[in-house]
Amino acid sequence: MKRLPCLLLCSLLALGGCATHPSASTPENKAQQAKAAATTPLLLISIDAYRADYIDRHLSPTLEQLAATGVHADSMQPSFPSLTFPNHYAIVTGMVPDHNGIVNNTMVDVQLGKFSLKDRSATSNGLWWDQATPLWITADANGLRTATMFWPGSEADIQSKHPDYWKPYQGKVTANQRVDQILAWLDLPADQRPAFLTLYFDAVDHAGHEHGPDSSEVNQALRETDAAMTRLVDGLRQRGLFDKMNIIVLADHGMASVPKENSILIDKLISMDDVDEVNLGVLAGFNPKRGHDFNAIEQQLEQPQQHMHCWDKTRIPARFNYGSNARVPRLVCLADVGWRITTTEYLAKHKDLSIGEHGYDNADPLMQALFVAHGPAFQSGIRFHNFPNVDVYPLMAHLLGITPNFSDGKLEDVQGMLKPEPAAAQ
Repeated sequence: MKRLPCLLLCSLLALGGCATHPSASTPENKAQQAKAAATTPLLLISIDAYRADYIDRHLSPTLEQLAATGVHADSMQPSFPSLTFPNHYAIVTGMVPDHNGIVNNTMVDVQLGKFSLKDRSATSNGLWWDQATPLWITADANGLRTATMFWPGSEADIQSKHPDYWKPYQGKVTANQRVDQILAWLDLPADQRPAFLTLYFDAVDHAGHEHGPDSSEVNQALRETDAAMTRLVDGLRQRGLFDKMNIIVLADHGMASVPKENSILIDKLISMDDVDEVNLGVLAGFNPKRGHDFNAIEQQLEQPQQHMHCWDKTRIPARFNYGSNARVPRLVCLADVGWRITTTEYLAKHKDLSIGEHGYDNADPLMQALFVAHGPAFQSGIRFHNFPNVDVYPLMAHLLGITPNFSDGKLEDVQGMLKPEPAAAQ
């Protein structure tokens, strides 16, 4: 039975989706309580599609202050493909999408069927996510309570578990309401308070898709998101927590401008009746259809094409770390930056094309993501080099004092942003 504090929290935004451990007062949990109490809280914040150079627009004063007094990376490289769900899961598992199983925002699995962002039955099904273990499950196993505010994957029963406190995504929940929920969780009694929390903002991404990265709408979204960050920092200061917790603010990817006329019509190159279309967009995918010569289709598309490159999944360039997962389509086509892959039929039905996109080559400058870190574990006022986002996972495990699962990330890549540990007493 849920305890009263959780019921109060669950009613705060009327969103449901709140879970708890068994009573923390039992004798067998005392050692875990002591560990949790001694753990410096960690708050992971994602500002979806906050491109690394957006901060130079000087529309994010609170974020700039965190960067100036903490660690500010020149940029952070997303995993390929530079899409939302694959990269959010890469950050909390340390596994690139090809290894964590979330290989695209839209994908097909032989047993599970089709996955898409709008299908809540798929996004909440833990079987899609259980090829990797997110940090909240590992933290839970180590006696630390966890809370996620809309992090992709957190509403799924991954390995039959959820974070202790979580919310099913609802886009209408404002940035301020999201901040207030984080502060409410931090107001819980010590034996119920989460040590690892995540917070997700998406206004910058929406504005970038609808209006392009250089638009006034993106600039306004930057201002509004930073205002929510100000609310958060002020709330932490009022609680005496700001200088006592580690905060990581990052993005999943950047954003590029895509004029409406920059459309590669794949149906002008092949017959769509000859393939099973998995998805279109920046990274399009196709599987064989029984009775059709897929090898001939591959040979045709793998020839040099205007504004895109196509590969059989076994021939994708090694630097992308992509193609071994069964969910990666047999043939993938990657648009050049500033282009999209679509069909004549799709264009006829959809007049409101996104004029900002991501999912491109993860080494491209326009795909690089924000990274700022602040807190007692981090050095103050340093600029850090670019690094892959899977390194954030072992960094967070280190900050929480827990042993990470095997991952593609390397703590040594980011160790230099941490304060030197005190010398052991002689």
